[in-house]
Amino acid sequence: MTVMKTARRNFVAHKGRMALSAIAVLLSVAFVCGTLVFTDTMNTTFDKLFAVTSSDVTVSPKEPDAGKAPGDSGKPEVLAGPVVERVSKIEGVKSAEGGVISAAVTVVNAKNENLGSDGGAPTLAGNWTANELKSMKITSGRAPRGPTEVMIDADTAKKHHLALGDDIRTIAVTGDNRAKISGIASFTVTNPGATVVYLDTVTAQQLLLGTPGAFTHVNVTAKDGVSDEQLKQNIAKAVGAGTYKLQTAKESADANRKSVGSFLNVMKYAMLGFALIAFLVGIFLIFNTFSMLVAQRTREIGLMRAIGADRKQINRSVLVEAFLLGVVGSVLGVGAGVGLAVGLMKLMGQMGMDLSTDDLTVAWTTPAVGLFLGILVTVVSAYIPGRRAGKVSPMAALREAGTPGDKRAGRIRAAFGLVLTGLGGAALSFASAADKATQGSLWLGLGVVLTLIGFIVIGPFLAGIVVRVLSAPVLRPFGSVGRLAERNALRNPRRTGATAAALMIGLALVACLSVVGSSMVASATAELDKSVGADYIVSSPSGQPVVPQAEQALRAAANLDHVTAYRDIPVKITAPDGSSADDGLGATDPTYAKDIRRTMTAGEHAAAYGPNAMSVGSLYATEHHLKLGDELTVAFNGGKTAKLRIAAITSDEGNLDKGMKYISTAVAEANLPADRLPRPFMLLATAKSGQADAAYDGVKAALAQYPQYKVLNQADYKQVLRDQVGQLLNIVYGLLALAIIVAVLGVVNTLALSVVERTREIGLMRAIGLSRRQLRRMIRLESVVIALFGALLGLGLGMGWGATAQRLLALEGLKVLEIPWPTILGVFAGSALVGLFAALVPAFRAGRMNVLNAIATD
Repeated sequence: MTVMKTARRNFVAHKGRMALSAIAVLLSVAFVCGTLVFTDTMNTTFDKLFAVTSSDVTVSPKEPDAGKAPGDSGKPEVLAGPVVERVSKIEGVKSAEGGVISAAVTVVNAKNENLGSDGGAPTLAGNWTANELKSMKITSGRAPRGPTEVMIDADTAKKHHLALGDDIRTIAVTGDNRAKISGIASFTVTNPGATVVYLDTVTAQQLLLGTPGAFTHVNVTAKDGVSDEQLKQNIAKAVGAGTYKLQTAKESADANRKSVGSFLNVMKYAMLGFALIAFLVGIFLIFNTFSMLVAQRTREIGLMRAIGADRKQINRSVLVEAFLLGVVGSVLGVGAGVGLAVGLMKLMGQMGMDLSTDDLTVAWTTPAVGLFLGILVTVVSAYIPGRRAGKVSPMAALREAGTPGDKRAGRIRAAFGLVLTGLGGAALSFASAADKATQGSLWLGLGVVLTLIGFIVIGPFLAGIVVRVLSAPVLRPFGSVGRLAERNALRNPRRTGATAAALMIGLALVACLSVVGSSMVASATAELDKSVGADYIVSSPSGQPVVPQAEQALRAAANLDHVTAYRDIPVKITAPDGSSADDGLGATDPTYAKDIRRTMTAGEHAAAYGPNAMSVGSLYATEHHLKLGDELTVAFNGGKTAKLRIAAITSDEGNLDKGMKYISTAVAEANLPADRLPRPFMLLATAKSGQADAAYDGVKAALAQYPQYKVLNQADYKQVLRDQVGQLLNIVYGLLALAIIVAVLGVVNTLALSVVERTREIGLMRAIGLSRRQLRRMIRLESVVIALFGALLGLGLGMGWGATAQRLLALEGLKVLEIPWPTILGVFAGSALVGLFAALVPAFRAGRMNVLNAIATD
């Protein structure tokens, strides 16, 4: 009980000093809880949607066997029309209704603006059925009747200011349909951001399927008293097991949930990874806080030991303080996490995925996990300072103003840190020399972990060296004040090292990702300059196949020398040695040999586009001992099996499409039915000599009616690469900002506690002539040099990681190493500003100290 009272008293007495540590716990817990609430809410949203949209039993085309799925023809698989009538007569069926649904569509308004999203939520088009009434209701107008009418969802109508009578154009591979909005339907559950349009059944079959009377699925409703499982068995018995894909409402919802769940899990674990980094940084902050509090209370601890308190009681007292800190910070963090989740939902809304706070889900496990992690991390962080406090003898504590340092322990720590860093460096060296990326990535991961831990352990030793080096240009120009700041930073290397380590972790990751991102862009740009001869690239950011009418418009554009269509054909390839594997072939027009400049190992690239000919990559040829003239057995998914002769072997050295095999479009057409031939996912166009500018304008004009496609010249394409990598890095930097904020709080806390620790010293310096301005400058300079020390370690470590990662990427064709010096130097300079900012409050408080009271402090 005495221990508990003492801990409570100390916690309340030092509540101001604990505040910043509590904020670190709060931020870390908030990130974990916010992530869990956000992903749980998304799961709830989709669960509700899938639960109401699934019919009792759904009949759909049988899924192809593994490795036999056809390519993307732009049209969904269909059922024959009579299936609906046949199913409706089966025992236990109350009703059966044919449905049509397709995601390979684009919907534009009268201004030719795409009503869907370039990424994220899909655009869906289908027929209006009774099953839709489970999730939607018509709130304005009526359902479409004929090809000139269309109904749209209320969320899209609101977002794009659409009303009844407005023109809508639906673009699919089988043609365009222009219609007026006859009705607006509202979701009865949350719409996660999809754009949904409804056509009448006949128009949907013709436009989306190209097959009158066909359906993509049948919605079956059970009679009263008939379970979904029983109905499924009745249908399977009547139509033949394995003839169609049959799913109950639960199975359909589970399948949909699984497909969405993979995306949600990636997002969830990525965000939790950044939360873990924030927790790791928070450990240093809390460790420093309790180390300094214990040192400042050395006399108090000694007195307690002298009157009978044993080591365990002292240790327990510190841990109870940490427990109280963890409870306060974690409870606040759980609440902040819910607010963070709401903010993430709003952010996702800006990106096209709408989530409603009505579905906000806070499972009991979320606060439990947050509290457990927050308290655990805080108590673990305080364990070593608490143990150190318990080991102080009563007489030593009464005699000294602080805990003496153990020089022998410092030497052992430095030696251990050097060993870890050396082992980490060796692992990174092995990663750089690896022949395979998978093998090298294991060495890279080990090297990152070992060097990070090594730098953390060796931090106090490095502080004595690096701070002196930094002080020469940064501190010594400020004269005696600068020298005092340097000595203060070097006074306790362990504290300086721990404070800098928190900042080092976040900046190391920033530097690593910056190097990797810049190298990826530089490599792709260099490869584009070297190998791409085409002037223009046409593709859809959302992955939509190129519809025939858009391809025809492009081929008719003026000032073009040629247009090349690029298809991806799924196949199974069997080599002469008997080995076989599912693979893909790039089916292109013969002009592709002009559009892409490939280095050849054997033969000419153009020869691969002859009858029954193909090309293979050099690695594949080496692995299977292939040469020109050898034949491969190629089974086209959904088509024939053919013997294709190797007419060219392309070099895989330094190519972005490493390992790709090519055939001509004519070969693909000869071995696949017309309705199974995938649509091109990309078109390449080359201007006539001297007419590049006119051709560029002509290509854009030709595709103006198809806003789902982007027309890019080589400069545009390079900019898109830079933008995509830049956006990804900005997201990562934003998440890492949490760890950096916690690190900055650590600098603030360290300075604030060190000012308290040096109260008497500050009073004496003020008494012998140090002005308030000089005192504040001294503390600010100390903060700056600590921040720069952490930045130097972090940036150096991160660049080493990034350079090693680029060596692995070089095995995949990304061979250019580019160090983004403006970013690196900007971060280093920004660290100085961070140091200045962190010192504002501690320096202000130090400057306001009463000189006499400070001198009298014991």
